[in-house]
Amino acid sequence: MKIGLPKEIKDNEYRVGLTPAGVQALENAGHEVFVQKTAGEGSGFKDEQYVKAGAQMLDTADEVWATGDMIVKVKEPVAPEYTRMRENQLLFTYLHLAPELELTRVMLERKVTGVAYETIVKDGKLPLLTPMSEVAGRMSVQVGATYLEKMNGGKGILLGGVPGVPAANVVIIGGGIVGTEAAKMAVGLGAKVTIIDRNLDRLRQLDDIFLSKVQTLASSRYQIEEAISHADLVIGAVLVVGAAAPKLVTRDMLHLLPHGSVLVDVAVDQGGCFETTHATTHSNPTYYEEGVLHYCVANMPGAVPRTSTFALTNATLPYALDLANKGFEQAIKDDAGLQEGVNTYAGKLTYEAVATSQGLEYTPLDTLIDLKAAAA
Repeated sequence: MKIGLPKEIKDNEYRVGLTPAGVQALENAGHEVFVQKTAGEGSGFKDEQYVKAGAQMLDTADEVWATGDMIVKVKEPVAPEYTRMRENQLLFTYLHLAPELELTRVMLERKVTGVAYETIVKDGKLPLLTPMSEVAGRMSVQVGATYLEKMNGGKGILLGGVPGVPAANVVIIGGGIVGTEAAKMAVGLGAKVTIIDRNLDRLRQLDDIFLSKVQTLASSRYQIEEAISHADLVIGAVLVVGAAAPKLVTRDMLHLLPHGSVLVDVAVDQGGCFETTHATTHSNPTYYEEGVLHYCVANMPGAVPRTSTFALTNATLPYALDLANKGFEQAIKDDAGLQEGVNTYAGKLTYEAVATSQGLEYTPLDTLIDLKAAAA
């Protein structure tokens, strides 16, 4: 198979879809990998490293997209990339289609086979979303602490306080991977941490993990209002797989927050869990709504591309190899979890949560392809 690796062009996105080691693994399996020049520079990989791994270097993104049967990326295509997609091309990347109606329509019109990292399932978990959730969760506290500084627009407090001065109150809405990693960082810095989740079993697990160093609350509007009314930093860490995130902090709730508080919405890729969320970039990361500072960067891990690229490709490479070695149809027949990653196929929307979020027609994948695994 011919595999294309274009350079990411989203604002301040420095990650890359394959490391040189990943390219070498695909080349050793008999595939051809075409890499756009300087694609890996942001993550610290030189063109020479890709060439040594066996890649063929191409000058432009147009050439890479035109050559690749499978395109391996990090982020969803942005407007300049829409016209590069073509019928039956396999796009393997984060898609986050639920809030991206225009991208969905383009992919359907162009009959692109879209396999989304964030909806692939293994053992009831999301193995390709997990590494970036870990990065974003840890970063959320890091950036929150930065924007609590007075010169950055916050109230001018140190997250962990000092002896004789109280620590900051951090409220984390959502107790999954993002929320857990955020709590690790916040507790480590000495903050007072509250985690809100609707799953009581998960709250029990978190209580055990943190040995009662965090306060846990069962989610309700009342509890969220009460918690944020004392918060210095609120982190949105809610995920509904493949679907738009619920708006758990509404505009009218912002009046409850102390002046100078900071909101970090890690759920922004799925539309955000704050009503006042809109996606921002690393170039212009923050804005105010109702006097509250919002940080809603849609590609937070792109700020630490070296760490993020290694973490991501450790998880994605086995799936890329399966898709290349077996071909799309056989790979998804053999792996029911990989099937869950298929969001678009043959001009049809094949992921129900996205269809529901966008009010579009949903077509089950098994009506388009016979998904019965071949007998061993």
